[in-house]
Amino acid sequence: MQLEKVFPILRTTRGYNRETLSADLLAALIVTIMLIPQSLAYSLLAGLPAEVGLYASILPLIVYALFGTSRTLAVGPVAVASLMTASALANFAQQGTAEYLAGAIILALLSGLFLLLLGLLRLGVLANLLSHPVVSGFITASGMLIAFSQLKHALGVDVHGQTLFEMGQTLVAGWEHSNGYTIVISVFVLAFLIWSRTSAAAFLARFHISHHRAQLIAKASPIVGVLITIAITVLLDLDTKGVAVVGSVPSGLPTFQFPTLTFDLVEQLYLPAIMISIIGYIESVSVGKTLAAKRRQRIDVNQELVGLGAANVASAISGAFPVTGGFSRSVVNFDAGASTQLASVFCATGIALVSIFLTPSLHYLPKATLAATIIVAVLSLVDFSILKRTWQFSKSDFAAVLITIVVTLLFGVETGVACGVLVSVALHLARTSMPHIAEVGLIEGTEHFRNIRRHLTLTTPEILSLRMDESLFFANAHHLESRIYDAVFQKDRIAHVILLCSALNEIDASALEVLEGINAQLAEQGVQLHFSEIKGPVMDTLKRAGFLSQISGNVFLTHYEAYKEVRKLI
Repeated sequence: MQLEKVFPILRTTRGYNRETLSADLLAALIVTIMLIPQSLAYSLLAGLPAEVGLYASILPLIVYALFGTSRTLAVGPVAVASLMTASALANFAQQGTAEYLAGAIILALLSGLFLLLLGLLRLGVLANLLSHPVVSGFITASGMLIAFSQLKHALGVDVHGQTLFEMGQTLVAGWEHSNGYTIVISVFVLAFLIWSRTSAAAFLARFHISHHRAQLIAKASPIVGVLITIAITVLLDLDTKGVAVVGSVPSGLPTFQFPTLTFDLVEQLYLPAIMISIIGYIESVSVGKTLAAKRRQRIDVNQELVGLGAANVASAISGAFPVTGGFSRSVVNFDAGASTQLASVFCATGIALVSIFLTPSLHYLPKATLAATIIVAVLSLVDFSILKRTWQFSKSDFAAVLITIVVTLLFGVETGVACGVLVSVALHLARTSMPHIAEVGLIEGTEHFRNIRRHLTLTTPEILSLRMDESLFFANAHHLESRIYDAVFQKDRIAHVILLCSALNEIDASALEVLEGINAQLAEQGVQLHFSEIKGPVMDTLKRAGFLSQISGNVFLTHYEAYKEVRKLI
């Protein structure tokens, strides 16, 4: 059993049979076909040679299959991580140089080591570091930046920069140098891929292909665009007419070696590596949880840290860049019927065979085709409806999303991630430092107490009953103190204060000091302080501190009992 915790694949493949083997092989075939153009495209997005994308889709998939707990998560190069890699290396080295590739490898290694460390420390709660609206805002802005960055390949112009403003400036300046053949290829591939997503399944259904199978075939359509545009480029000699092509892609598997770390490299790249790790992990866990829930399965968020960390270390050893779980590939893998992590192993085998035997045929693949593939892929990431939903639900969440989107677009992805973290933490602190505190009264004919502003309740002028809907700690204890003093000083008849503690899960040392001050101050005013419905762990904390022996009032099991007994003292 201990071995299965380290290698979850041993548990999920128990009882493996011909039926599950067939399902995994079919899923692997479809994902492999889909992953080939994606791997090439995301490698170019990261500013790296095309073959590096293939390298990132071999060993990392196998290693994640061994250590990861999701049966259907498809790990490999993804759009956001690739963009963040390019952004992190923009000021590190010139694209196309050995130093640039070395930087990408170090990013993968540092990301992997950071995730492994978090996994060993069982810090899977990292997934909660960023709020979902903030993550959605960041991914939306990143999708826009990714799509804009690919216009240089789609139009054949020199578009560069890390922000929307910078890329827009260079696009306008270089527009007159665009290449007509490149634009035609881009428009064709874009139209074909959009048609494939929206109408291909219905078209295939006319040929009596089942709806499920037609959808799977449609999702593998990027490879068709690759084959068609390669053929057109060769037949019309478009590479001699200004159409940029991938060029020579070395055949064979990557050379495996552990990269050398130096203090200088770590100092320059550790912050971007941490940001890539956090975003990648949150994205992967979100996808993994969603797909697992559909089959009534579960994933271990701590083991996922280990699985993704090991996959990134494997990517570095392969001479590649940071990887994580991809949404579209994982959904295709799930829909294709993948039963276990062996589907990823089979997929990696397929990519390895492509790397060995088929890379020469990629020489004439137009970069415009890969750019169009990326643009269509990231369209699903852009979700402006999050602004409307958060505006209707929570104005503070709306502000957080809007700030994250604007900062990411205007100042780049690294600043956007940092802003997202700060906004999420600020929102949490703001909400917990100003918790909801309700004055409660008795619902007539019951033993239940509710907010007097929302329900018709019975109250007693001499008794102040308050319910704090948050744990008590240094950031919010003085808010409770102010609320009690304001009420007591405004209402001279109050002789008893009862704190309903049903929602209070924890009290820290700072909050305890505030409670001691409240107790002493109320006692000087002739007001007794009582507590009701204190939870066991909190009660233990207060007992150890000796606080319960100091209070002027009593502690009651239920608030109804407290209210009833205190009324007898009036």
